[in-house]
Amino acid sequence: MRAFLILVLYSLAVVGPPVATAAPGGPAILVVGDSLSAGYGLRPGQGWVSLLEQRLSAQGYEYRVVNASVSGETTGGGLERLPRALELHRPAIVVLELGANDGLRGLPVTELHANLAAMIRISRDAGARVVLAGIRVPSNYGPRYTEKFFGVYGELAAEHEVALVPFLLAGIALDQTMFQADGIHPDAGAQPTLLDNVWPALEPLLRR
Repeated sequence: MRAFLILVLYSLAVVGPPVATAAPGGPAILVVGDSLSAGYGLRPGQGWVSLLEQRLSAQGYEYRVVNASVSGETTGGGLERLPRALELHRPAIVVLELGANDGLRGLPVTELHANLAAMIRISRDAGARVVLAGIRVPSNYGPRYTEKFFGVYGELAAEHEVALVPFLLAGIALDQTMFQADGIHPDAGAQPTLLDNVWPALEPLLRR
């Protein structure tokens, strides 16, 4: 039930503008996601994308991080926005973290697959390497839909040979203490875990 509420709040969260941070002029890492990456309910600087910027700087990587995540976003919406974001920021790396809101709406798994595949192709055509972050949907959607949905991420990573974060919420999804007071959104203390889940897929793509 809590997982279902997480998806519901994704769709209700306020949309925020993309934010560019750090290392002006350096190569860009573009994060295209939903409220998990937009930092819903957190203070500026607390979300995993902001922590990524800090880790990159601490380890001597001169990347600028562009957070183009929008609360409530679907893969269809991300696909519409992506070409403009690629044109504006010309990223070296694109992190795709989308799909939860597709699951909330019960959209066909084929649509999820097609949209993410198109985003991967467009990103690579623009010269960017891609990291794909996997998302799970609640079991109340039925085991067939749930497994097919989650399987899309691994399939796409293999088909297109892109880096995969198996499950962005690994390590916190079942731990109530890692969520905000509403019991729905990951809290500030959970954000380092989200970054640690992304880092093994992202780090091999980085260049000093």
